[in-house]
Amino acid sequence: MTLSTFLFDLDGTIIDSIELILRSYRHTMALHRCNEPMPPDDVWIQGLGTPLWTQFGQITDDKDEIEAMVQTYRTYNLTHHDALVKPYEGVVDEIRRLKQARKRLGVVTSKLRDGAMRGIRISGLDEVFDIVVGCDDVTNFKPHPEPVLKAVAALGVKHQETVFVGDSRHDMECGRAAGVKTAAVLWGPFDRPHLEDLSPDYWLEKPEDLRQLYDL
Repeated sequence: MTLSTFLFDLDGTIIDSIELILRSYRHTMALHRCNEPMPPDDVWIQGLGTPLWTQFGQITDDKDEIEAMVQTYRTYNLTHHDALVKPYEGVVDEIRRLKQARKRLGVVTSKLRDGAMRGIRISGLDEVFDIVVGCDDVTNFKPHPEPVLKAVAALGVKHQETVFVGDSRHDMECGRAAGVKTAAVLWGPFDRPHLEDLSPDYWLEKPEDLRQLYDL
């Protein structure tokens, strides 16, 4: 069946924000847990695709501390966002090509909507997407299927004609649970062995590979 709808994760898929994310994480940990060893970056990388509350919840059970850490992270992140974030090479052109092919387009992210829109704008794609679903638009976050299900319902499209394009395990699990096709991108922080056991429907080595999904 022809794919009519393309839903995209944001960080690690459309925008390269990994350095900003890691700097924000290190800054937050240094401020709030200065007497403890700094956890390795891999700890944070594994949580990409889930909300900040979830990630800091692995460090502490104290809700007030989690909230304070989230605020520290966001303040640093927004301050340095525009200087450190950029779209992956070739991604913007391919998304615009999809738009020209009259595909329905959306973003499904674990970021708050305002933060997501900032990344979308810096990529020059603010007029391209038909819907943006942030973590403040849902009750349950990726890898729960709710974010993708919400986008599919809002667009009024068929599950079997929709593909969720992302870089993380959380994206693949979310898309599969929502009953849509999944496409794993390999230009982000994760490689094929990291995602192989989830058996994505499509593997995308480079942004141009998106064309294979609608030229079929």
